[in-house]
Amino acid sequence: MNPLPIEQSWMITVDLLSDLQKKGYEIPHTINTELGLVRSQIGFYKRDKTAPEMMKEYMNAEMSLTRIQESLISLAKKVGPTYVEKWEIALKKANKGEKVVEVPQLGSHFVINTPPGFSSGRITLTKPISEERVQDIAEYFNLIIEFEDDVTLSFYGDKENVQKGLREMAPFFNEE
Repeated sequence: MNPLPIEQSWMITVDLLSDLQKKGYEIPHTINTELGLVRSQIGFYKRDKTAPEMMKEYMNAEMSLTRIQESLISLAKKVGPTYVEKWEIALKKANKGEKVVEVPQLGSHFVINTPPGFSSGRITLTKPISEERVQDIAEYFNLIIEFEDDVTLSFYGDKENVQKGLREMAPFFNEE
């Protein structure tokens, strides 16, 4: 099954975010949370594309993704016009339905809606943890974290960063 244009756009947005972080730019911590939510909304839409409530999820995902892209492009302008142009061209192609990034066909067998090309991890804590603490870990290790419920978290990102993030979360597994 071919990826949706919004999936391509999401992947490019995540790549832009990662590249800006590697260049040393500080990304607002809310963007990782919003990207996780957008990914979930895309997943909901893909389950039943004909349901009216799923169309609403898709439209919300598009609006959120556009806001995130505007924020990141604004930050990218500090790098330079050629850098911005590179990312804008990629995003335009993706939005037109052109294949810009390779989306692996194999996904996780354990975590639903793992972003294509990313590793993932999932943990269940014994008691709820502060969302602020989890966001600090996500920001530090360049991860996208989704709260499935108060004690279940999914991590998405580069394999090495997911492993480091899970290690950082280990003390919370047995917390009483």
